[in-house]
Parts: sequence; C-alpha cells; structure tokens
Amino acid sequence: MKPLSNRVRTDLTIRITTFLILVASTAVCFSQSVCLPAPRLLTLMPMGGQVGTTLDVTLTGEHLEDVSAMIFSSPKITAKPVPDTENKFTLTIAPDAAAGVYDVRVVSRLGISSPRAFSVGQLPESTNTVANQSLEKATPLPVNSICNAVMKQKAIDYYTFEAKKDQRVAVECAAVGIDSKLTPVVIIGDAKGRDLLVNRTGGILNFTPFEDGNYVIKVHDLTYQGTPRHFYRLAIQEVAGNDPAPRHPSTATVSSMSWPPANLPDTPALQEIEPNNDSPKVQSISLPCDIAGSFFPAADVDTFEFSAKKGETWWVEVASERLGLPTDPFVLVQKVGIKEGRETLTDLAELYDIKSPVKVSSNGYSYDGPPYNSGSPDVLGKVEIKEDGKYRLQVRDLFGGTRNEPDNIYRLIVRKAQPDFSLSAWAVHMTLRNGDRAAFSKPIALRAGGSIAIEVVVIRRDGYDGDIELGMEGLPPGVTATGLKIPAGKSVGHIILTADEDATHRVAAAQIFGKANIGEKVVTRACRLASMEWPVKDAKQEIPSPRLVANIPVSVTDSELASLSVAAKEEKVWEAEEGSKLKIPLQATWREEFSGTAVKFKTYGHGFEKTKEFEIPLKAEEHEVELDLAALKVEPGDYTIAFYGGAVTKYRYNPGAVDAAKEELKKAEAALAAAPADQQTEAKAAKTAAEKKLKSAEAAAKPKDIVDIVVSKPIHISVKKKLSES
Repeated sequence: MKPLSNRVRTDLTIRITTFLILVASTAVCFSQSVCLPAPRLLTLMPMGGQVGTTLDVTLTGEHLEDVSAMIFSSPKITAKPVPDTENKFTLTIAPDAAAGVYDVRVVSRLGISSPRAFSVGQLPESTNTVANQSLEKATPLPVNSICNAVMKQKAIDYYTFEAKKDQRVAVECAAVGIDSKLTPVVIIGDAKGRDLLVNRTGGILNFTPFEDGNYVIKVHDLTYQGTPRHFYRLAIQEVAGNDPAPRHPSTATVSSMSWPPANLPDTPALQEIEPNNDSPKVQSISLPCDIAGSFFPAADVDTFEFSAKKGETWWVEVASERLGLPTDPFVLVQKVGIKEGRETLTDLAELYDIKSPVKVSSNGYSYDGPPYNSGSPDVLGKVEIKEDGKYRLQVRDLFGGTRNEPDNIYRLIVRKAQPDFSLSAWAVHMTLRNGDRAAFSKPIALRAGGSIAIEVVVIRRDGYDGDIELGMEGLPPGVTATGLKIPAGKSVGHIILTADEDATHRVAAAQIFGKANIGEKVVTRACRLASMEWPVKDAKQEIPSPRLVANIPVSVTDSELASLSVAAKEEKVWEAEEGSKLKIPLQATWREEFSGTAVKFKTYGHGFEKTKEFEIPLKAEEHEVELDLAALKVEPGDYTIAFYGGAVTKYRYNPGAVDAAKEELKKAEAALAAAPADQQTEAKAAKTAAEKKLKSAEAAAKPKDIVDIVVSKPIHISVKKKLSES
C-alpha cells in the first residue's frame, strides 16, 4: 500500500466526516430494511469431516423454514435429513473424496441458501463439546487429528497432546479460510501452560519438543470475541524432516479470480535457486519461463538474469497473494550495462498490483461501488525491450522485510503475449440509500415473476480488449438468463435472470460464462461467483468478508411471488432508426403495497447507460418510456437493455405460516374440548404452544417497509441506419 500525502489524508478526513454526517441525518429519517429476506446458512457443527466417514451435522440459519435438502459442491459428499429432527443431516463423505474446502447449501421454502464452507481432510476428526477453558479441564488431542470447536466470549480453549523429543509437530488453527469470524491466536506451552511458541497471524506453528512429555495448546480470539460464528478447526500433525508443513485447505479470495491463466501446467518448469539476491549470484534464465520461488528468508530478493532483443515485449505475471498468502509481490526489471569497467543497472520497468477492473466501494458496502475487489496485490504487466542486451528481473515481497516464512511461495511467469480474460460475478447490491450500510450474502434465489441482476467484471490479460458475450446455462425450468455483454474496452457487463410467474419450486446447478473472438479462435471462459461470507447489516460495525464460491446453484420459489414485475408490453425486438426516439410501452404487475408515489428506474446495457432516469407511478399498470437515440449517440446495431430501480414494499414474511398456525390452533382447541379430565393439562399445553406459534407467525407477517432492487425483464432493441445512408 502506498503512503498517503498529508493533503490526501486531510481531504479523506473531510470526505469521511461529511459522509458520516449525511449517513446519521438520513438514518434518523428512514428506517427501512434493505433486501428482501433470503435463505442463509450460517453455521454447521461440525464444519468438516474425514474422507470415508459418516457423521451428523446440525445447522443454523436465517429464513430457513421447511429445509428439504442439503447440497454440496461435490457429488462425493451426500446428505440425508435425520428423521424426526429439525435442521439436522447425516453426511456421507466418499472414500475417494479429495481433501479440500467445499461449499454446502440447504434448500428451504425460499429456495437455495447462501453457502457455508465445509472441510474434508484425511485425518481423524473430533468435536469438542465440553468446557475446556482452563488448564485443568484441557481437552486431550492425539497427534495427527483435527478437532472442531466453537469459541466462547472472553475465553481461552485449552488442549493437551503428547510428543517425543525431536518429533516435529505442526499446529494450525483454521478459521479465516473456512468462513469463521475468529481471528485465532495459537500458543504452544509446556505441561504447566508456560508459553513456548505464539502465532497471531493464523499461520502454522512448527514445534520440536526438547524432551518427551505433555504439551499444551491454547487458542483464543485476538480480541477475545466468541459466538457460534467463531468456530475453528484445530489440526495437529507430525511432519517428517524438513518437509513443508501441510496447510489446512481454504476458500478462495475474490482477488484469485484471475488465476491461473488458461492451460497453465500444474508444475512450474523451473525452481529458483538460492542464494540469488545480488549481482554475483543472480540466477540465469531464458525466456519464456515459468518459475516457482519463495519469499524466504526475510527481506528476500530473488534476482534472475536473461538476454532479450530490441522490440520484444514480454508479459510478466506473479501469483502469490492469489494463492491465499499474505504477500504483496513487486517486480523490478533493469538493463545491465558496463560503464568504465563497472556494472551498471538502469531501471526499465516497475510492476505493482493488478488493478481492480472497476472502482471498488471505499467502505466495504455499496456506497460508491461494489463491495468486491477482483484486483490483487499480485503482478500482471508488460515489459518492452528498448535495446539488445542483458536484463535483470527482481521479485520481492513488499511485506517481507520481517516475515521469515518459507511457506510464502510465488510463481513467476514471463511469456509472449497470450491475450485472454478472466471473469467474476456477484448479485448486484443495493447502493447507499437512506443511510444503509448493509452488505448481504445474496444467494441466487428468485421469486416467481421476479428478475435479478448479476454484475460481471473482467480482468483482461496480455492486451486483449475486445467484446465479451455473457451467458448462463443449466438453469431450473421457468428461469431464463440474458447476457448484457461486456463491450470492447470496458470492464463491466450484466446478466439478467428472470423467473416466470408460473415457475414452480426448483433448484439447478448453473454455469456463467463469457465468450470472445481472440485472433481466429472463439474462446469461452467460465465465470467465478462471489458472495459475502456473512450478512453484514452495518458495515460501520463489521467489515464485510467476500470470497469466491465453488459452484453456482440457482433456485426459484413459488412460495412467494415477486412484489413487482416490469416488462415490455410486447416480447419482441424493438426496432428504431438511428437518431430517432424509440418509445417502448412497459407493463407493471404490482403484487404488494408500496410506499411513496413512484418507483424510479435507471438502465443497464451498453449504449443505453446514460438513459435519463424515469418514474413509474405506483399501481400504474402501463407506462411508456422514451429512449432518445440521438442524445445517447447509439450507433446502428443490436442491443439488450434492462431497467432497474429501488422500491419500498410493504413486505409480509411468510403469510402462509399464519394460515397454517391458525389451522393448528383450531385443532388444538378442538382437542382440548374433547380431552378427558386426565389429559387436560397436556391438551392445554398444546393449545398454549399453538397460540404462541400463531402470535409469532403474525408478528413476522406484519407488513414492514423493505427496500429491494427491482429489475425488468430484458428488452431487445435493433437500431437501423438512416434510410438515406442505407
């Protein structure tokens, strides 16, 4: 990270202060919630299992009525509901399942839930269910095992293990990479609990005992937080010799969406050879190259020397942060010369971060951009050779001055241009409105009759700058997807998903892709989906944590219909002459009550982004929108657009539950009236329980102001050349 000037700091302070004042003033005036309820899976216990085993897991979540299935991102893990229990499943992990982190979701009344990480490993596992917050109550753990646990508030968890002299043991507390809110501090102590080794960064503790005996592991949160969401997996295993300690698999960061390049071999062709830090000991290479290296020891600078000719252009890519490591690679390329018998080095290129393709929100929620960052501290840039000669390329970690971590590896690739692209996507979030600071995890769970927008961004590789057509396949029946392409030279496109009004409750595994003409080939690339790990209702109090998800399930539910549907009155291609005004009649279907007097709409779609905002009055079944093609400077061609806006609906949550509760109460009252004297107490208790259930359902179904994004069905437009120019 580059230091800020005093002027920038002062300007930033003024902006933040002004923003906070605005937020505070608007929050007083408005109290709407944002985003209609969506099914969210919050916790699993245990949150992992060993290959080839069967285990029971218990889940918690939000808006998870009528949970019917549990679905994993791998067919090697299956689940069945435990009979006569609520939110409990029996999992079976196949013997040939690969170790790793998978996404698990549940299917409920409202459709597919947000994902939660589930880990699969080779070691035997246990779940800690006893209080172990003191040395005397420490939980014994065998070496080569994993323990699943949940951290309590203001607590330190104690474990003990036996180890022999000179037996190398690796201890790791997996938390951040498995969706936990825990920031783990891990301490290894002697039998009396006296500290021997400490790790506060979530890494591995390599411990070699000085004598046979019992040793202690202490685990706590960095700030001593503790809730059911502060779970962890404590792994302890023996490591042979100087082998790298095995790390717990983790989820992928959004920044990793651009790695790896297409067709990259699993294993690099070369390995960096130490020492190679200074001029006499540089490592000679030839281009192109693919090298594996490590930012080790601390302040390591790996230097490679190669020959190049005038006019050559080489693309340099370094992956390290995108491998899940806390690093910030930097590349310096220098021309090697001789002056007065002495070696000289002239800087040719400095390569820093991979910039985000779009402006990212400055505060973690949708204030002035999306709360997702597809950029990376890794390197992707070009080097243009100005003259024949020898050159040196240095790789270093800008954070590595004091970090002595052999596991902080990197991969360096120097290649001729291979134009390509990588895609990532996310469900569109509500931009700041009325002081909102929410950053929700948003599963692709549609209501019948509704549409949602998915934003797709591109990282362009090695100079590719053309159009990218977007698409989606594998959707459930009754759901369609329309891609609004990423135009040449741009970074953003959209996919509009629409559920038919008569669509029924379904779930399907979908795929998002981008297609482009690169040279003489048609190239198709899969798109990764991002989501928030947790629903954050106030990002001022909690920083949102986004990540990539492993697969893209899509659901539609008929339990609730979309509160408002907007579409062109006719489903056709709307034709217009270049420079004319195109009028499109819209049809609105209102299914709930709304606040205000109208809903304002803007426009998605290349060529039409600057369409003037327009309003559809509340309850208006028809509205005509006029598109001024001359003012928009729309050139002849085929276009797809969609309108979007925010609407405040009087939302009623699960009114069907009220009807069901009323029916249950009627039965309880009838049973009480017919019950003999010796069964009156039990019947009265059943009636009281039914009354409480009805009261709870009625409270949930009471209309509440909720702001949500309304997206129209896509509209196809064909702009023709003027007749005089035909």
